[in-house]
Amino acid sequence: MMPKNVLGIVYSNSYDSCLKDFTQRRTMGSMLYGGRYRLIDFVLSNLVNSGVTKVGVITNSHFRSLMDHVGNGRPWDLARKVDGLYLLPPFNPSNAEHDSSNTVEVLGRISSFIKSCNEKYVLLSDSNFICNIDLSEVFDFHSEKDADITIVYKKGNLPALENMTSLTVDGNGKVTAIAVNPQNKENVNFNTGMVLIRKALLESLVADALSAGATNFEKDILQKNVDHLNIYGYEFTGWGCEIDSVNKYFEANMALLEKDTRKDLFNKDRPIYTKVRNDMPVRYGVNSKVENSLVADGCIIEGTVKNSIIFRGVNIAKGAVVENSIIMQDSVISENVKLNCVIMDKDSVITPNKNLSGDKSYPFIIGKNIVI
Repeated sequence: MMPKNVLGIVYSNSYDSCLKDFTQRRTMGSMLYGGRYRLIDFVLSNLVNSGVTKVGVITNSHFRSLMDHVGNGRPWDLARKVDGLYLLPPFNPSNAEHDSSNTVEVLGRISSFIKSCNEKYVLLSDSNFICNIDLSEVFDFHSEKDADITIVYKKGNLPALENMTSLTVDGNGKVTAIAVNPQNKENVNFNTGMVLIRKALLESLVADALSAGATNFEKDILQKNVDHLNIYGYEFTGWGCEIDSVNKYFEANMALLEKDTRKDLFNKDRPIYTKVRNDMPVRYGVNSKVENSLVADGCIIEGTVKNSIIFRGVNIAKGAVVENSIIMQDSVISENVKLNCVIMDKDSVITPNKNLSGDKSYPFIIGKNIVI
């Protein structure tokens, strides 16, 4: 299958509610990750690395941060005269919040955009599954199997999200059953949120579902048609993490401190692109100490950092100790502050002599622009 015959559609607000402490001002897609990235960077990079040159990003609410980050798509080579990146704002403002159960309605809202595209296939993707996947292999698999729909799945425990689906797959890769919110949640084939489908079929299925008052893509399109369409499952075997809670977000960041995870996720053959921020290198103080941490450019480190992810432009003063924490960009940690298992959002300040601690299973959260 020719990659340029595939249209990418990304849901930027997918499952915002599972990180509501952070997504009150941003979409899931613009959630910060790994010291310098946003979650949507991985979806966009996977698409362009596989040759897709036209991508529509569906937005529904709180998308100012997303617009600032993706801009015209230049970091992903999507700033083009032909094709490129399209931001698709809400066409029905009365529906203020995105609900993962109304995906059919969301697709109905952008039906005119989909109809105007000449691509034969559409790859639908959520933005809360972090991975580095060669989608060209998915495209080839879809063609070889002459599939109507191909679902990318991963083996593992079912994420704690609404309308999550597990697949029963035979030896040939054909999906024989789809369970929505199944009782068995351990060691299942769960849908990663990436679905490849013929554009004409997608338009037909969405139109039929809307005419019947159906709004749930998983139940009313995938599960309903498992016996009527050739639905196949493509297993993704690399490192991947579905963000379904604050705990999982914390774990996904901490996983980057492991060499094998970094090697798999940041594959030199398939780079992960992001918005460039020109900044100075990290400046380390004379008595600073950093162990097993990722520290982005623009930081000033004069204290101690252990087992932590430090984003761009963070200032950690003398005597401060940061352990097992995620400190987002341009935050300030003052003298003699002690932080352990803390997630600190952008532009926040911890004044001197504070001691804040959470647990790896329940991190302490500091919101954006907060002064403590």
